[in-house]
Amino acid sequence: MSDIFFELSVRSVKLNFLRSLLASIGIVIGVVAISSMGMLGTNMQLSVKDQLSSNVNTIMLTSDVVKVSTNPAAATAVNGIDTSELNDIQSSAGQNAVVPIHRTSIQFSVGDTNGRGSIYGLNPNDIPKFLTVDQGSNLKGGNDALVGATIASNFNIGVGSTIKIGQNCATISRPVVRVAGILAARGIASDNVNADNAIIVSDDWYTNHFDDKDVYDQVNVILQDVDTINQTEATIDKKVNRNTDVIRISDASSRLSTITNTLGTITTFIMAIGGISLVVAAVSIFNVMMMSVKERVQEIGILLSIGTEKGEVRRMFLYEAIILGLIGAVVGGICSFVIGYSVVNAMIGTTTYFFRPESLIYIPYGMVIGVVVCVVSGLYPAWMASNMDPIDALRSE
Repeated sequence: MSDIFFELSVRSVKLNFLRSLLASIGIVIGVVAISSMGMLGTNMQLSVKDQLSSNVNTIMLTSDVVKVSTNPAAATAVNGIDTSELNDIQSSAGQNAVVPIHRTSIQFSVGDTNGRGSIYGLNPNDIPKFLTVDQGSNLKGGNDALVGATIASNFNIGVGSTIKIGQNCATISRPVVRVAGILAARGIASDNVNADNAIIVSDDWYTNHFDDKDVYDQVNVILQDVDTINQTEATIDKKVNRNTDVIRISDASSRLSTITNTLGTITTFIMAIGGISLVVAAVSIFNVMMMSVKERVQEIGILLSIGTEKGEVRRMFLYEAIILGLIGAVVGGICSFVIGYSVVNAMIGTTTYFFRPESLIYIPYGMVIGVVVCVVSGLYPAWMASNMDPIDALRSE
C-alpha cells in the first residue's frame, strides 16, 4: 500500500522542479567537497605511510648540544656528533650497521644553470645499505658523485655529467664532481636523508672541501632485526647519554606517527572548509521548505480539518526534505568518485591507494552527511506546518 503523504511530497518536488534542483545542487557540492577532500587526505597519509615504512628499521641520532669546532678555519661552535660519541654508538649498536653522515646545504651549477640542494658525505661502502643506484655505479674515484632523482630530472643530468659545487664550500676554488650514478627515486624517507634532492660524495671528498672533519651531522643505525629497535635505542641511550643528554634518538615509528597525525589534522581542517558548502546548502534547503509550507497553507488546512494527524503532516514535509537530500547525495556520490579520482591523481601523482576501503569510505560518509543536513533543515518547516490552526490555514489567500 502506497503512502499518500509520500506521493504528495513527490508531487510537490515535481511541481517546483527547478527550485528543488537548485537546492539539491548545494547538497551535491557539499558532498563532493567533503568526500573529495577526505579521499585526498587519506591517500596522502597512505602514500606517506608506505614510503616511511620502508625505513622502519632505522634509528636516527642527532646532536642535542653545541660543541667547539675542531677545525680552526671553521666557526667556533658546531652542532654534531663527534668521534668519541660515534665510537660509543658503534660499540652500543652491536652487529647493526652504523652510518655516519655529513650534510650541508649548497648551491651548485650544471652548465649555465644554477640550483640549490643538499650535499651528503658518506662512506662509499655505506651507500648500498640504504640507497639504490638506478643508473651508473657507486662511488669509485675521488671526485665521483651520486645525484638524486629529482636533481637529475630537473637539470637533465646523466652519468658522466659534471657539477660545479658553489657557495658554502670551505675551499677557495669551486670544486667539480663527476656524476658516477643516478639514485633511484626515494620519496619521503623516514631516516631524514632527502636523497632525491641531494648530491652524494665520499666522506673523504666532503671533509677535504667542507668544515668539521670529525663532527657528523647525523648517525643512522640500520637494524638487522626491527624487533630489537627499543632494546638498541635503550643501549645507545645508556652508553652515550650516561651523564647528560648529548644526542637525540628517534626512529621511523615516531616520525611516522608525527607526520600522519599532522596530515590527519590537515585533512580534517580541509574537510571542515568543504563542510561550509553544506551549511550554505542547509540554508537553501530550509528556504525551499519554508516556501513549500507557505505555498501549501490551504492544503495543510484541509488535511488538518479532515482529521489528519500532526505527525502525518510533519512526515509529509520531512519526506520532501529527504527526497531533496537523496537526490543531492546520490548525484554527489557519483561526482565524488569521478572528481576525487582526478584530484588524487593530480595532487599525489598516483591512484594506487584510491580504491582502498579507507579512501572510498568518504563517499558514503559524505552522502549520509548530505541527507542528514537536509532532514535537519526540514525539521522546523515540518513542525511549523503541523502546528498550524486549520481554520486560519483555510482562511489564507
